[in-house]
Amino acid sequence: MGPRASAESLSSAAADSTPSATSSTHQFSAVAFEENLVLRDLLPAFPGARSSPREVRGSDGTATFFLYPFGAIAFHNATAAQRESVLQRLNAARPGLTTRVVRESFTAREVPGAQVDIVDGVLIADRFTPERVGVVALIVAQSAAMEYYERIVSELFERTSRLVEPLEKRGTVPLATGKLHRFIGHAIATRSEVISVLTLLDKPDATWDDAAMDRIYDDLRAEFDLADRYAALEQKLRSVQDTLELVLDVARDRRMMLLEVFIAALIVVELVLEIWRRA
Repeated sequence: MGPRASAESLSSAAADSTPSATSSTHQFSAVAFEENLVLRDLLPAFPGARSSPREVRGSDGTATFFLYPFGAIAFHNATAAQRESVLQRLNAARPGLTTRVVRESFTAREVPGAQVDIVDGVLIADRFTPERVGVVALIVAQSAAMEYYERIVSELFERTSRLVEPLEKRGTVPLATGKLHRFIGHAIATRSEVISVLTLLDKPDATWDDAAMDRIYDDLRAEFDLADRYAALEQKLRSVQDTLELVLDVARDRRMMLLEVFIAALIVVELVLEIWRRA
């Protein structure tokens, strides 16, 4: 992802203000887990947090955190100690969270009078209301979750490629299909989970009431390439599904052929026995 504006754009956007005196920096970070989160089960661990179907929003001192059902948590202006404190509470409320996580970070700058833009990978806006902060946190969390699912689907794709190797080398697949069936079940479950989770990544309703927020949402999704990454995930999942269907068809045809050979052999044996009895 390259910058879509030059440093001169930032200077002109803030020409009516003195950045060193009036601009402020906002730091965002996100952590994505393998497991999804049931938000209503987490509320008791975060007293005072506000909940909605899309997120749980709370604060820890000067920091704000956001919990999402697709297995991610985002932080706004949180120190390392504050992030660790919230993560400890999350792990206590949701035991068994994987330690294999994906982390994402992003910087935004508030410059009074500036137009919404992304300069050298930094989001520039005239102000950051709680709603705008929430939109940025959501996109950063979505990017972290997307990267996690990219890893899962890439591993699934590699396993599928290894499964096709016997077909490529010998023109057939092993007769034992137990492992194949288990892998197909795993692939179907993974595909269903990925699709169901990624459908949660819709545009927040608040963007319809704030044109700048809508621009922030669209620019950030473009900056993180979320649409293209989502399309690539769907393409890989379709490829995995098509490949598994092919392998399963080959395995089924081979077993049917062997069954027909076995039946023919039984008929031959029966005929031989009948001839022998008559003789």
